[in-house]
Amino acid sequence: MEQLMRDTLLWLSRNRRAERWARRFGFRLGAGRFVPGESLEDAVRAVEQLHRRGLATTLDHLGEFVDCADEARQAADFCVRTLERFADLPYDVYLSVKLTQLGLDIDEDLCMENMRKIVARARDTGRFVRIDMEDYAHNEVTLAIYRKLHAEFGTEHIGTVIQAYLYKSADDIRALAPLKPNLRLVKGAYKEPPSVAYPEKRDVDENYKRIIDLQLQSGGKTAIATHDEAIIRWAKERVRELHVPDERWEFQMLYGIRPQLQEALAREGYKVRIYVPFGEDWYGYFMRRLAERPANVGFVLKSLVKA
Repeated sequence: MEQLMRDTLLWLSRNRRAERWARRFGFRLGAGRFVPGESLEDAVRAVEQLHRRGLATTLDHLGEFVDCADEARQAADFCVRTLERFADLPYDVYLSVKLTQLGLDIDEDLCMENMRKIVARARDTGRFVRIDMEDYAHNEVTLAIYRKLHAEFGTEHIGTVIQAYLYKSADDIRALAPLKPNLRLVKGAYKEPPSVAYPEKRDVDENYKRIIDLQLQSGGKTAIATHDEAIIRWAKERVRELHVPDERWEFQMLYGIRPQLQEALAREGYKVRIYVPFGEDWYGYFMRRLAERPANVGFVLKSLVKA
């Protein structure tokens, strides 16, 4: 039953009719639990609050699967403005972007033009940009674009994401190792067929440990993005065994999920970075968070009753 609910929520995350219905209710659906707001100033306030709690941040202006070149350029310009807004603020914050929001499905050259503009501004302001990983159909082209940008801007200003639920991920990390890449390691949140992804959670968990181990030994920076306490305990021990310097790894978690765990890790002395999504295009992200834990649907229904 839970798997059926998860599959339904993932399908709804891409359903435009459902999105139009949800947007009528706005944040009354309970999206504010996972998304602090729709504006850049909402994001600034969230970053300030997290900074006071000892937490670093990643900002993501929500949006994906753009099919209009002008809209893709506007998204890139907004990313540049976001970097500029934080240029003189004393917060440890960087930017996460999705290539389909920046025109990848329209024209790869357009996407590269937009990415170069964003990463150049990140370099000029001393910030970092992470290319988020989307569904499997965009996996190889995302890695190819990452390689091109890495060659141009270097590890200090550009990184990407590897998803543990894909069979190919360990091989991808081995192939990227000569670059000493900055990688965010996640389990994966898209619905993929068993021909390309592990269908069983236990297999995903084992592959997650495998790719964490590979990346920790690669010489690049490792962002371990999980709320799974068993994985967290294992990672702490593995880091100690490998004598990985503090500056080469960190934990990452999502805004609104396990905040007590986030702060507990920070108090223990671990670097913890919170992924902070914001923007008007919150629906798809919100539905994927519900799919990760379908029990959360209950609080959505309560929100609607109270509205």
